[in-house]
Amino acid sequence: MDWRFAHEAIFRWVHVVAGIMWIGHLYFFNFVNGPFAATLEADTRRKVVPQLVPRALYWFRWGAAWTWVTGVLLLFLVFWWSDPAFYTGPSIVMILVTFLAFALYDALFSMEFAKDLRVGGAIGLGLVIVIVSGGYIAWAGFGYRAYVIHTGAMFGTIMAANVWMRILPAQRKMIEAIKAGNKPDEKLSAQAKLRSKQNTFMAVPVVFLMISNHFGGNTTGGYDWIHLAVLIPLGWLAAKLIRRA
Repeated sequence: MDWRFAHEAIFRWVHVVAGIMWIGHLYFFNFVNGPFAATLEADTRRKVVPQLVPRALYWFRWGAAWTWVTGVLLLFLVFWWSDPAFYTGPSIVMILVTFLAFALYDALFSMEFAKDLRVGGAIGLGLVIVIVSGGYIAWAGFGYRAYVIHTGAMFGTIMAANVWMRILPAQRKMIEAIKAGNKPDEKLSAQAKLRSKQNTFMAVPVVFLMISNHFGGNTTGGYDWIHLAVLIPLGWLAAKLIRRA
């Protein structure tokens, strides 16, 4: 078993370092670079953006990728590999839900009404509660740590997919337009900003979920999923307050 714990320690170290790199650049783009770039004149923007943004995006995208990859490896070592409970039909389905929930999220926030984050966020929170209480707990029978970590993995997968499938492609096209001296497509800019903003709202809940072993655990008579219903909107509120600071 020594090899397992050695690999787990390595993956956990990379997971933490990559996560710091990813979330740090996420906050940089939303809290620093975005407001700063909006103040630049066209000529200055044409010089600064092509030099600064691609370098920041390099660390941003690979931080996201390595955080997600090592997170999946840790799920395998800590939960799936050694516990037969994860080989049941309901458990396998809920593991698939963990990694395919991005499709539902992407469809929801592609709808016009969900672009109002109060509406989209409320619907999203409701869906998370249904997945956690009805799926992970009631149907698949996940224990406290298992369903909290899998919820964090679901959020992390959505965030990583946002980076690679929505934010980066839009950013590349906008950088090319700025280099050519053209005005970036406003729709692409709006899409990238919306998904990046949503990632900032999910970042704090994800971190809390991933350190869940240090708090909670059958403290509310079997209704510990209530913690998630509180932590998630509190994380969104924290990001919103930081953005206004």
